[in-house]
Amino acid sequence: MTTSRGTLSVVAGAVAVALAMVGYLLSPPAFDPPPLNAAPKLPAQPASETRPVEAVAPIWTETVAVPAQGEILHATIRSPMTPGRHPAMAFIQGSGSGKHTEFDSQAEWLARSGIVTIAWDKRTVGYSFRHRDFTLLADDALRMLEVLRKRPDVDPLKAGLWSVSEGSWVAPIAAAKSADVRFLVMVSAPNVSPMRQVAWALNEQLLRLHAPGGVRDLLTRAMGGVGFNFLRFDAVPELKRVTQPVLALYGTDDPSIPFVESMKTLTTSLPTKDYTIRYFADANHAMRLGGGGRFSPSYLPTLANWINGLPATARPTVQIAGATPVQRFEASDVPAAPWYGGSTILGLTVCLAAVGYVAAPVTEMFVRLRGRDRRLQTSAQLWPVIRRRLRRMAWTGLGLLATVLAFVTLVVLFSVNQAGAWPAVQAGWLVIRVLAVVMLAQEVSAAAAVIRGLHDGWQPSRWQKVTLTGVLGGTGLLLVAAAYYGLFALPW
Repeated sequence: MTTSRGTLSVVAGAVAVALAMVGYLLSPPAFDPPPLNAAPKLPAQPASETRPVEAVAPIWTETVAVPAQGEILHATIRSPMTPGRHPAMAFIQGSGSGKHTEFDSQAEWLARSGIVTIAWDKRTVGYSFRHRDFTLLADDALRMLEVLRKRPDVDPLKAGLWSVSEGSWVAPIAAAKSADVRFLVMVSAPNVSPMRQVAWALNEQLLRLHAPGGVRDLLTRAMGGVGFNFLRFDAVPELKRVTQPVLALYGTDDPSIPFVESMKTLTTSLPTKDYTIRYFADANHAMRLGGGGRFSPSYLPTLANWINGLPATARPTVQIAGATPVQRFEASDVPAAPWYGGSTILGLTVCLAAVGYVAAPVTEMFVRLRGRDRRLQTSAQLWPVIRRRLRRMAWTGLGLLATVLAFVTLVVLFSVNQAGAWPAVQAGWLVIRVLAVVMLAQEVSAAAAVIRGLHDGWQPSRWQKVTLTGVLGGTGLLLVAAAYYGLFALPW
């Protein structure tokens, strides 16, 4: 019994179409955020807010250790060496394992302009990639603020919190818990759930990289299966409890947050009208220009003038001003994955495939050591051919898994750094899909060879059956997983 290459190609094509249909039927609803209506043109920022600030005062720098729940947090305080009491501000970091040194440049500038600052190393107990306790981080911020309030050179009535990105989910919790927080500065505050913020940022970055639609489908389906509870955190209940003056600063070139919706959420949630919202032209997520190290020229003066001017600056004549922001798409929730699309099932699938791939060489080695399998001797011509195909298939499957992992890492790094080369995304996506098709062709070819052998009277040994089941079954599981994540979707 022989099977032509043409027949195998037709069978492989039919299986690919079937997998595409399976992926379409099994996958959750598509992530397709609708366009956002253009924002109205904003009035210009008042010149008094950006007037030059004399940041020339000599400063004193000291390091302190602050006891916190579960660990000791090390912090750096910078204070102006000028007489009297000064406003004070505690920095709350964004996502990741941050160090206090990331605020060095602006903390020094603010201290020279008359504002005492404290920055600390983020805790490791209670904060990880999978689990983030925002309430615990808020307690840390209140401890640091208390350190400032006890200083003789600090005016406790002008002591507040500064937060950026993820830290802006933390700051309102702290402000709602303690009236000692006299003001909030929220830089690049998402004000939507972490899941919606990440999905929006990912979609925005993929659009900037001209990525194929399938890339977005793969990544959002993966996100929908992630079971991190903090991704569904709702900031609105905490914002509704904030009564302190708020300064919110956004950049119009920020690809990380939905800055128009974030502003709307803030204005509709705060129970007070004591808020000031400013947009800076061409500024990114870190208030810097063009991805470089230079701050937007309006950022630090606006910050210092607002803090030094409190309480008079708490309620400005123009609450929302600056460069007009353009947000192309709404921030939408990623559809939750069905039970079979969760990270647990995906991990189980990969583990089963890996076990199947490992079973092949282990059983082969065991048979060779025994050296007494007569049926192995009678299939001396057929088995080596099938074995070579199984090995190629296993290597292709492992290569596909490694390539997908590397590709996702690449896109995430591009998103974090707010930059990237679109040819790398196009090339990576092409390699992934080609490997999936090659793996499918190898599965069909190997299965056909086994069927031919059985038709011709081959009786595989028990150990050969284990090898065949492990590699063919493991690859079959990977093919179904690939179909779920859209690797066989049409158009190709």
